[in-house]
Amino acid sequence: MSNNAIKHSSSWVNFSMGSFVVAASMMAGGIFFLEASFAAKGFYAMSALMLVHTSISVTKTLRDNEEAGKFINKVEDAKTEKLLMDINGTEKI
Repeated sequence: MSNNAIKHSSSWVNFSMGSFVVAASMMAGGIFFLEASFAAKGFYAMSALMLVHTSISVTKTLRDNEEAGKFINKVEDAKTEKLLMDINGTEKI
């Protein structure tokens, strides 16, 4: 069985991390310079942090489910292959 894991290039990883840093900085700056009360700024900051946290959690959960499905399929394929090998082995006798 081959490992079909997708390997991202370092350029893509750096671009993704850089994009996140820029977006987070822009949101923090926007909240900091917002002409609103301290309570409103706190609400927006908590909302932004919660949005980032839940986005990461949902992405990780979906990826984990996909990886688990791949593992289950590999186990099922191995069982099927063993069954076929057993059947083919007994027919040759």
